[in-house]
Amino acid sequence: MAKIALVDDDRNILTSVSLTLEAEGFEVETYHDGQQALEAFERRFPDIAVFDIKMPRMDGMDLLQHVRRKTSMPVIFLTSKDDEIDEVLGLRMGADDYVKKPFSQRLLVERIRTLLRRQDVLSGDAGGKVEPSQTLVRGTLTMDPARHTVTWKGRDVTLTVTEFLLLQALAQRPGFVKSRDQLMDVAYDDQVYVDDRTIDSHIKRLRKKMRSVDDEFSAIETLYGIGYRYNQD
Repeated sequence: MAKIALVDDDRNILTSVSLTLEAEGFEVETYHDGQQALEAFERRFPDIAVFDIKMPRMDGMDLLQHVRRKTSMPVIFLTSKDDEIDEVLGLRMGADDYVKKPFSQRLLVERIRTLLRRQDVLSGDAGGKVEPSQTLVRGTLTMDPARHTVTWKGRDVTLTVTEFLLLQALAQRPGFVKSRDQLMDVAYDDQVYVDDRTIDSHIKRLRKKMRSVDDEFSAIETLYGIGYRYNQD
């Protein structure tokens, strides 16, 4: 039973969404603001978390910053209709996905299941259905899907599940272009719609993390209007 943390200052959302998730077989812990959730996370991290962006005491952005210092667990942001800037910033900071309010609870459930399935695949815990992938080496890049680890020039890089899958898809065939649609297929299930801007935001965040260990990182090339490709050093 996967444990989900639901963090939102709207009690109606906490109640209705937690009931839906529990009916789907999840264990749910609810928190009214980021500070309350952070204190609970000091004891134990959930398997996945859903954060509202705008909350009292500590908002979702600040909470995500604290969380990303210690874990790469999947995080989904809940955003209001007009929070496009917050969505992009959240993705760049390391959120794995976002859902706009008002939202379909069924859609939220599907996105949660999608991220949990990715975690299972990357950890090699997919009920025997998926064999752990072998380590991928491309020049100074090393990726171990079974352990969800990445190193660049011998230095560790911490990536979210989505960032890992995108980098893996690009690095598997250096020099070949992956369109945004192809990358969407890698990162999201068919029933989950995302637009080009979501993929672009993930790629920007991925580049930023790689450049945090190497200022000259340029292996991911943008082909405007087409997509991205990985150029092996």
